[in-house]
Amino acid sequence: MNTQDKFFFTRLQYESGDWDVDQRMPSNLLNSLIEYTTLPVDTVENIVPLGSDEIFNCPFCYLSGHKLVQFTRQERENFKKYVENGGFVFADDCNHDIDGLFAKSFERQMDEIWPGALKKIPNNHPIYSAFFEFDGPPTTSQELNGWGDDIVHDYLKAVLINDRIGVLYSNKDYGCEWDYDFRNKRWYKIDNTRFAVNIVIHAMTS
Repeated sequence: MNTQDKFFFTRLQYESGDWDVDQRMPSNLLNSLIEYTTLPVDTVENIVPLGSDEIFNCPFCYLSGHKLVQFTRQERENFKKYVENGGFVFADDCNHDIDGLFAKSFERQMDEIWPGALKKIPNNHPIYSAFFEFDGPPTTSQELNGWGDDIVHDYLKAVLINDRIGVLYSNKDYGCEWDYDFRNKRWYKIDNTRFAVNIVIHAMTS
């Protein structure tokens, strides 16, 4: 099969902050797609500048970090156009902190693009049954260990475009939760990357 027909994971590189976190997470997520689904998968992480037109060739994008998110004019325009034209962005706060710099600044960017649109989604949203069954967003070890704001976030937020999730936003630090060598999953009683499969399947089918 042609590589262009395969699902590929794209990490968004933005000029502010630290975009290159959780470096083992993509290969772990891609391994889970191979293990559990029949989705054809390109196993190489794709890194694309948010300000580049290359973003419009990407079906699924990931954005994360610890620090300030301040989009340039071109980054903001591309983000808006990408999402409104059917793109999917999974944004994850690496701090797991509602009041942290990444969280505040990313949510501010979303509010500048789509005022008031970033809202909690219900825990019976179809994303929680897209492949595996969940009764809401799975809790991360960072939350249970009191990392960040010491709060278990029992929700995810999203920007909906015509009732479709265009931006899925997490304060739960899934990036760190899934940031380990995929070969170590055999030590887990329950594979904690299963929800990543739901996110991708929902993004590709909704």
